Amino acid sequence: MAEDFLFELGLEEMPAHVVTPAMHQLKERMENFLNDHRLGYESIDTFSTPRRLAVRVNGLDERQSDIKEEAKGPAKKIALAEDGSWSKAAQGFVRGQGVSVEDIYFKEVKGTEYVFVEKFIPGQSAMDILPLMIDEVVKKMTFPTMMHWGSYHFKFIRPVRWMVALLGEQVVPMELLNIGSSNISQGHRFLGAPVQILRPKMYEAALMGQSVLVEPERRMTLIMEQMVEFANHNQWKLDMDEDLLEEVNNLVEYPTAFVGSFDEKYLAIPAEVLVTSMKEHQRYFPVMDVNGQLLPYFISVRNGLIEHIDQVIAGNEKVLTARLEDAEFFYREDQKHTIADYVEKLKDVTFHEKIGSIYEKMQRVARIAAILGERFGLNTDELTALDRAAHIYKFDLVTGMVGEFAELQGVMGEKYALLQGEDPMVATAIREHYMPISAEGKLPETKVGAVLALADKLDTVMSFFTAGMIPSGSNDPYALRRQTYGMVRIIEAFDWSFPLEAIQEQVKSVINGHDFGIDYHYDKQALNEFFAGRMKQWLQRQDVRYDVIEAVINNTEDDLAEQFAAALMLNQHLNDDDMKASTESLQRVANLASKAEVVADITADLFENETEQALYDAYQEIARHFAKRTLEENYLALKALQPLIDAYFDQTMIMVDDEAVKNNRLAQLYRINELTQSIAALDQLVIK
Repeated sequence: MAEDFLFELGLEEMPAHVVTPAMHQLKERMENFLNDHRLGYESIDTFSTPRRLAVRVNGLDERQSDIKEEAKGPAKKIALAEDGSWSKAAQGFVRGQGVSVEDIYFKEVKGTEYVFVEKFIPGQSAMDILPLMIDEVVKKMTFPTMMHWGSYHFKFIRPVRWMVALLGEQVVPMELLNIGSSNISQGHRFLGAPVQILRPKMYEAALMGQSVLVEPERRMTLIMEQMVEFANHNQWKLDMDEDLLEEVNNLVEYPTAFVGSFDEKYLAIPAEVLVTSMKEHQRYFPVMDVNGQLLPYFISVRNGLIEHIDQVIAGNEKVLTARLEDAEFFYREDQKHTIADYVEKLKDVTFHEKIGSIYEKMQRVARIAAILGERFGLNTDELTALDRAAHIYKFDLVTGMVGEFAELQGVMGEKYALLQGEDPMVATAIREHYMPISAEGKLPETKVGAVLALADKLDTVMSFFTAGMIPSGSNDPYALRRQTYGMVRIIEAFDWSFPLEAIQEQVKSVINGHDFGIDYHYDKQALNEFFAGRMKQWLQRQDVRYDVIEAVINNTEDDLAEQFAAALMLNQHLNDDDMKASTESLQRVANLASKAEVVADITADLFENETEQALYDAYQEIARHFAKRTLEENYLALKALQPLIDAYFDQTMIMVDDEAVKNNRLAQLYRINELTQSIAALDQLVIK
C-alpha cells in the first residue's frame, strides 16, 4: 500500500539567495535517492521558508521493487574440475551471488558455454530504506558557503535545529548529529509554537496554524496581491523587481505588506540613489506616479501579521530616513569638488599592487580606446568624447556617495559629470563602461560607451595575465571570464571587426615602454585560448552545434566578428543536401594539404591531366573574388568545388615519385585548403 512521506529539515535562518536553489537541490537528490533504491512514487512536492527545507513524496511504494536477474559466471571449462566437481572459481562465483552450486545452469554465448545463475533479491520496506537518505541526500547537499557548529565536523548552510520524517502516520527513525526525527515541526519564530504533524498531507495546514506559509508560490502570490492592492488604491506604478520579490519572499515565513513614506525633500537626490537605498539596502519596493516619477513612498513586507503594523512602519521609516540623510550629505559634499580633484586623488588609489594605480589604468585605457575608436570608425565628435571619458571615467570611485553606495559606481559618475557640464556622450560612457555587469546583463547602447567598455576590459585582462593572475578551474577572483565574455557580446552586438592578435600588438606598441604602471608581457597563446573559451560560451548560447564551434574556433581567422558570422552561417547549412559530400571532399583536400612541407607557386606546366587544370581554374576564380565576396558566398563557392575535387582525386595520384609534380599538386591542395581554413577547420565537423 502506498503512503505519503514528509521530510522537513529545520534550520537557523538561511540567506535568502540560497533558499530556492536549496529546495530544488533537495528535490533532485530525493528523486535520485528513490530511483536508486527502487522506490516508486507518484510525485514530489517541495516547500521552503528561511527556516526550513521540505519535500513530500506522494504515493510512495511500501516496499522496494524485487530484483530477479540472470548473472553470468566463468566459462564451463573453468567452472568444472577434471573430476567433474565444481572448481573454486565456480564456488566463489555462486557465493558472491548469494546462491549455491545447485542453482548453476549453462548457456552458450558466442560458441562458448558459461555458468549462469538466477538470483532473486526481495525488496526491503520503505521504512528500512528511508533512513539512508541522511547520508545519501542531506549530507551530500552543497551550498556556496557552508559552516560547522559546536564540535561537529559536519558542514551545512546553517545549523540544523529539528527534523520531521513521517511516513503515513509513522515517524521514520533518523538521526543527524544529535537531532532525532519526529513528527513535531516549529511554527513562526515569534508568532508560532511547536506543532504536531499527524499526516504528511496535513503539513501545510498545520504550519499555517502557526503563522507559517510553507509554499513559496503562495507567499509570493500573497505579497504581489497586497502590493497591487496598495498600488491600485493610490494610483501608483510599482517597480515589481523579480529578483527583489524572490529575495523578500525568502526572507519571510508569513508576509504582510505595508506602505511607508519619507520626506519629499529627498526627491532632490538622484532617483538612482533613492532606489538603491530602498531596494539594495532595505529591501523596499519604490513606487512611481503614472508618469514614472519617483514618489516619497515605499512598500515593504514584514515577517508577521498585521498587528502593531504602525510600529513596524515607523521603525522602517526611521531607518530609511537615516540612510537618505547620509545620501543627501554625500551628494551635497561631492559637488564641492571638481572632476579634476577626484582624478588627482586616483593617483593614490591602487588598482592592484602588481598592476599600478587606477590613474595609471586610465592612462592605458585612454590609448587603447583611441586605437579602437579609430578602428571602429567613430566620428570626430565621438572620438573627442571618447578621449575625454577615458581620462576621467573612474573619478566617481573616490566620491563620498560611491564610498557609501558602491552599487552606484558609474551611475554617480554620469550624474556628477552632467552637473559639471561634461558632454552627455562623455557622461553616458562613464556609466556604460561597466556594462555588462553580469554574464547576460544589459550592454552599452552608445558607440562611445561600448568602446570605453571594451578598452577598460581589454586592459584588465591583459594586465592580470601579465601579472600571472590567470583564472584556473572555478577560481576567478577578478571576474576575468565575465569581463571577457562581456567583450565578446559587445563586439558581436556592434558587429565590429576585432582581429585579436593584431589589436594586441597595436596596443602593446603604444603602452609598453611608457610610464603607464605596467608593460604587457604575457603568454599570448594562453590569452587567445581564454578568448576562445568565451567565444565558445557565446556560440553555445546561440544553439550552434558543438562541432561547428570547434571548426570555427580552430580556423585561421582570428577576427572575432568573422568567427561569429562563420559559426552562424555554417550552422544554418548543416542540413543542406550536398553538405556531406562537399564537406568530405574538402576534408580530403585538408588531409593531403597538411603533407605539404614546402608550399611553392603552382605551375600549370606540370599538370598532367584535365582535372588538374579544371580545379586550378576554379580555384583562381574563387581566390580572385574572395576578398570582395561575403562569407557565405565564399563558402558556397568552395562547396561547389566538390565535383571537380572528386574528379581530380579519381584521376590524379598526389604522392608520386616526381618531387616537382608531387609538390605542385600539394601546393594546389594547400591553396584551396587555405581559403577553406579561413572560414572553418572542416576536419572538426562530424558529418553523418
